[in-house]
Amino acid sequence: MKTRVKLTFPQHLIREPVIFSMAKKYDIMPNIRRARVTDTVGEMILELEGSQENIDKGIESIRQQGVDVELVEGDIIE
Repeated sequence: MKTRVKLTFPQHLIREPVIFSMAKKYDIMPNIRRARVTDTVGEMILELEGSQENIDKGIESIRQQGVDVELVEGDIIE
């Protein structure tokens, strides 16, 4: 199963291994499609691959840490 999401990171999480930790804990393969990081905010479009249950748990875990998560549909312009 593949799911595309847009993540917006608050300043205090920009330097934390949020994606790596989620991917490892929930057996999800992340594919970074686009990213923009500044000193104050981080934005990322990710394609997550894994079981739907694990993807849902992974998304919920990063939401609880303070990351804003939006589901993305359709093609992503590169």
